[in-house]
Amino acid sequence: MGAPKEVEIKFRISDIPSLSRRLRSAKFRLITPRTHELNVLYDWPGQILRKQGELLRLRKYGNLWIFTHKAKSVLGKHKSRIENETKVVDGQRMDMILRAMGLKPTFRYEKFRAEWSDGKGHVVVDETPIGNFGEIEGPPRWIDSTASQLGVSRADYITLSYAPLFLAWKKQTGSPAREMTFSETKKRKRSGI
Repeated sequence: MGAPKEVEIKFRISDIPSLSRRLRSAKFRLITPRTHELNVLYDWPGQILRKQGELLRLRKYGNLWIFTHKAKSVLGKHKSRIENETKVVDGQRMDMILRAMGLKPTFRYEKFRAEWSDGKGHVVVDETPIGNFGEIEGPPRWIDSTASQLGVSRADYITLSYAPLFLAWKKQTGSPAREMTFSETKKRKRSGI
């Protein structure tokens, strides 16, 4: 059995209701309604995983916990990498296990996510503290065809993960926020620091 490979692109969304209408017109169905998601990335001291281009993530999606390892990305027109994930019964226990192994939380990010599918791949709609993004995940040709149906041009493709997108947003806005969470980005904007 081969390792599961994730192939995807992100794109910015300016109008979620309009994108939802285009998804319905393209015969996608909503498989998960808008759901809160909190993600925590873990690494050893010295950022060993980050330096290798890998990540370990514990995600709480609604009431579901998912633990994921992502290998180093191969970047091209699409982002591609090996991804292994599994459901976890108790996310707080998993956090304790990771900390006991010497791993520490290094970055938290949250969003509200809705998932759509046509049976061949997935389109997700993410409402994040730094803007709204879509992800199209599936076979490369299907990604390009779906993007075209949704009015997403190849020039709109984004292959960055949320951590580098957050760092770019910080640089652009001058925000001192340390995490991509709604409370952190709003608190920092209100206080002006």
